[in-house]
Amino acid sequence: MEPMHSHVNTDDQASGLRKMNKQMVKVISITGGKGGVGKTNVSLNLAMSMAQLGKRVLVLDADLGLANCDVMLGLRVEKNLSHVLAGEAELDEVIIDGPFGIKIIPATSGSQSMTELAPAEHAGLIRAFSELKTPVDVLLVDTAAGISDMVLSFSRASQDVMVVVCDEPSSITDAYALMKILSRDHGVEKFKIVANMVRSLKEGQELFAKLTRVTDRFLDVSLELVATIPYDENVRKAARKQKAFIELFPKTPASMAIKGLALKAVKWPLPVVASGHLEFFLEQLLQPKADRGGV
Repeated sequence: MEPMHSHVNTDDQASGLRKMNKQMVKVISITGGKGGVGKTNVSLNLAMSMAQLGKRVLVLDADLGLANCDVMLGLRVEKNLSHVLAGEAELDEVIIDGPFGIKIIPATSGSQSMTELAPAEHAGLIRAFSELKTPVDVLLVDTAAGISDMVLSFSRASQDVMVVVCDEPSSITDAYALMKILSRDHGVEKFKIVANMVRSLKEGQELFAKLTRVTDRFLDVSLELVATIPYDENVRKAARKQKAFIELFPKTPASMAIKGLALKAVKWPLPVVASGHLEFFLEQLLQPKADRGGV
């Protein structure tokens, strides 16, 4: 098989993207280093809260080996991202509607080959987004747990990287490892931290302090605590019913915290440069590894 070259058709694709996506799109990746920190829950409930504030929100389930956005909301999926990459469907055809008008691009579940995409599939993803007709103000990327190439690619290409941590040693260690690689190898210098499932505001602040003690000492990055989400039994109750907690329990403490985060997030400035466009996000995301120095 002939090697893929990064210049093959990318100019055509990029110009197509520029025509289609002239509106500025806010791209936020939501990551966590490890599983079990409530990342997808934060992503979906934040998406709905931003939609309630009038934003057109698209959630990309980027956990390509273990899709869970649709499962968490009990939504029926006919086709997913693998059908787009195989050329069997347009991106608009696989988008499903979620609560409060959010849109979701479902990932595939349990397909090992999806976890690392080939260059041809990368090009297919660019093309798919270039033809996207669904209007978008905010793209939330719910990444996989861990530090795979895809997680790093999505994070480095986003304008804001939100790291979800909870108060346990492995969560802090994994969040630190993720930030270390993103800052050292990919030039990401700013991280927005969400302290999740904490017992009190004080515990959230202490968790943030633990993280900053390590990053201040070893990394050249700046951290901002953007939300402290309390441990809330209603989150679990909603999960059992396959519903979002802000939908079932809009006044519960976790919902109030997420709504506070949404109010902040809609005010985060859009970049005034090309990185505000979806095509820039995708060009960044899909550059061959050889082109991605720590520049």
